[in-house]
Amino acid sequence: MSSHEKIEKSVPLLIVLVIVAISFGTLVELVPMIFSKKLSEPVDGLKPYTAMALEGRDIYIREGCNNCHSQMIRPLRAETERYGHYSVAGESVYDHPFLFGSKRTGPDLARVGQRYSDAWHRAHLYNPRDVVPESNMPAYPYLFANDLNGELTPVKMNTLKKLGVPYTEADIAGATSAVAGKKEIDALVVYLQQLGTLIQTRR
Repeated sequence: MSSHEKIEKSVPLLIVLVIVAISFGTLVELVPMIFSKKLSEPVDGLKPYTAMALEGRDIYIREGCNNCHSQMIRPLRAETERYGHYSVAGESVYDHPFLFGSKRTGPDLARVGQRYSDAWHRAHLYNPRDVVPESNMPAYPYLFANDLNGELTPVKMNTLKKLGVPYTEADIAGATSAVAGKKEIDALVVYLQQLGTLIQTRR
């Protein structure tokens, strides 16, 4: 009986060898990434989210926008021609959690910042079919009525600071006043308008 046959006929041995193979492959893939500075260093000009953008991001998550819109452009011609420069790890080092996503019921939003006016975003969020007739995206008219009070914004910033996001004491101290009295739609538009603006080169 050949060694190959012995492996195939011995379930315990086959299981051990499969685990070894998967472990080796995982190490080969992950270890270089752990020590790569490109994955842990922010791109030039990257700053933590402002208080309004941070609140807008939380609304984006709350409303499930990331369930239908990815924020990761792959380095493929079809993607870069449609959406712009492929996503770079250094753009997302301050994101907790990451919102890369994999489902695109709607278009990728990684480079949507400054592509449309604030008024366009507001109209689109109030009733998507007013600007994109074939859209199946739900409407969010209540965002125009809901107020923000900013009470928890400094708490969020403090938590993110513990995770390595470089918020200053001044950022945290001024967070509540920067948000209080604004509408949820204002915060969401601020968040959308800054997405991907540091790298906007189209191919």
